[in-house]
Amino acid sequence: MAAVETAKVVPLTCHGHSRPVTHLSFSPAVDEEQYYIVSACKDNNPMLRDGITGDWIGTFIGHKGAVWQARLSSDATIAATGSADFSARVWDTKTGETLHNLPHNHIVRAVAFPPQPNPQILATGGAEKKLRIFDLSRGGSDNGTNGTNSPASAPVDTSANSTAPSYEIGPGVHEGTIKSIVWSPDSHILITAADDKKLRWWDLRTQSLIGEYLLGGLVGSCELDSIPLAESSSHGTLSVAAGKNVYFFEVDKPASLLKHIKTPYDIASVALNGKDRKFVTGQSGDTWVRVWDYDREVELEMGKGHHGPIWTCGFSPDGRLYATGSEDGTVKLWKFTKGPYGLWR
Repeated sequence: MAAVETAKVVPLTCHGHSRPVTHLSFSPAVDEEQYYIVSACKDNNPMLRDGITGDWIGTFIGHKGAVWQARLSSDATIAATGSADFSARVWDTKTGETLHNLPHNHIVRAVAFPPQPNPQILATGGAEKKLRIFDLSRGGSDNGTNGTNSPASAPVDTSANSTAPSYEIGPGVHEGTIKSIVWSPDSHILITAADDKKLRWWDLRTQSLIGEYLLGGLVGSCELDSIPLAESSSHGTLSVAAGKNVYFFEVDKPASLLKHIKTPYDIASVALNGKDRKFVTGQSGDTWVRVWDYDREVELEMGKGHHGPIWTCGFSPDGRLYATGSEDGTVKLWKFTKGPYGLWR
């Protein structure tokens, strides 16, 4: 059993953030077996790291408020972030420069790229309660930052805003802050998770709502799993944490629930490894990451090391490790495979 060994292995701790980590996500595998991880933090400074070793690659400098979510494109060439400074930004991951500064009228909590390499559109959502789609192929901004090579005190010109046009999907439908957006591998389906306790499926071709599901609590996390369940007939599995519940859906089949598990804990984040049929959770009420058996719906083990609630978690694209981000300001990488891997030699 792969997960049993992981409890005996010390996790890798990634330092650098100075405030709580709010979100992390892996890129797909690029350049053979290489992949990357990006983390969002309340210290305003999202970070890019090597996904296998956790080694720091760079910090994106420019936001003036807490960064709530960060994602990488499928080829890891660009990153997107949503911030409390009422903006979303798109970054060049090689140079660290801002490619687009996208102003909003309220806090941006969610960003998502389509699954194609070098994406030309970006979805955003947040306290505006609007699902917006930006056309990145038109307009751009260079606000004078040079990101990964800049000290945190580098001067930032925030006057240059991107002219990338946008349009809204489903005006007036969301009744709460949009906390997460997932872009289906099907590329024309988007899923939003909002504080009105609803998951919604949207068809971009018709810009219409095609399904919704009422959750049993406020959403903690909503993510597309790196490794979906084998029996899932869709393009992937969607994992959702809400209250004391975890839910698993087929991502591109509206409201197609695969499993609902009620737990004794307030679940803040969840991520599934469909191949090993196990999932991990972080809780808002303790500092441990828990590993569960998907089929038996039982807790298998606890991973100890964080000193605050675990707000975000995710599996690597090969499923051989998972990452957690905590209130304590650290990201930890946990081995989830037998034998040596990465720095676990």
